[in-house]
Amino acid sequence: MAERYENPIALSEKERLILSEVAKGRTTPQIAALIKLSPETVKWYRKRLLEKFSAATSSEMIMKAVERHFL
Repeated sequence: MAERYENPIALSEKERLILSEVAKGRTTPQIAALIKLSPETVKWYRKRLLEKFSAATSSEMIMKAVERHFL
């Protein structure tokens, strides 16, 4: 049975974009160049995404994002 989540995660448009690029296997510098942000800003977004998904790794974050239909 699929797990239900009572408190949905809210993501900004930029967070959704970065999540999508992380899921494609892109690195922080690649994402930064693609969306014209500094690598430090992308790192900050990635950290926030990990926190929002309560994930320790990018792989875990992606798995949880798929479970919640963000990807």
